[in-house]
Amino acid sequence: MPLELNSTQQDFETAFAAFLGSAREAEADVDAVVATILDDVKARGDAALLDYTKQFDRLDLEARELRLETREITDAVKACDGGLIEALELAATRIEDYHRRQLPGDDRYVDTAGVILGARWTPIASAGLYVPGGTAAYPSSVLMNAMPARVAGVGRLAMVVPAPDGEINPLVLAAAKISGIEEIYRIGGAQAVAALAFGTQ
Repeated sequence: MPLELNSTQQDFETAFAAFLGSAREAEADVDAVVATILDDVKARGDAALLDYTKQFDRLDLEARELRLETREITDAVKACDGGLIEALELAATRIEDYHRRQLPGDDRYVDTAGVILGARWTPIASAGLYVPGGTAAYPSSVLMNAMPARVAGVGRLAMVVPAPDGEINPLVLAAAKISGIEEIYRIGGAQAVAALAFGTQ
């Protein structure tokens, strides 16, 4: 049922607060649940990932199946409309061009006391990218995370994306391929973030 809110109404503050409250997580203590998941993944690694993937995404996998195979990515790209692929490629180019202009430069100079001073920019070795893929899929999230990392010189990009009932939006995988991401895992939620942060088997 549509909800109409008008800031000039006398009960606006109450109605707006009720609306915001209804949009929050149903779980009373989300922080505690997330902390439990993080601790579990840290302690049990892949076994915890598999359990949570089965629980939340209804996907019963073995550890070796968490990572997508190259064939799966290629097949997904082939299933996409050519016009959409072109749009993603254009967006990737534009994002790359924009972030290339932001690249900082190293600086080195000798001050008046004869001391050599400077700053050196070095990319991090790896980055983990969480891409929504459950109730909403955003190929743009792939591009907006991966392209700046590529421009910065990050060597390894690992992407996680939920696959409810085994499904991943093909455009998300197409955006990953366009971005040069080859390491993609079909996991989502707090457990995926924990896997990126702590590592697993």
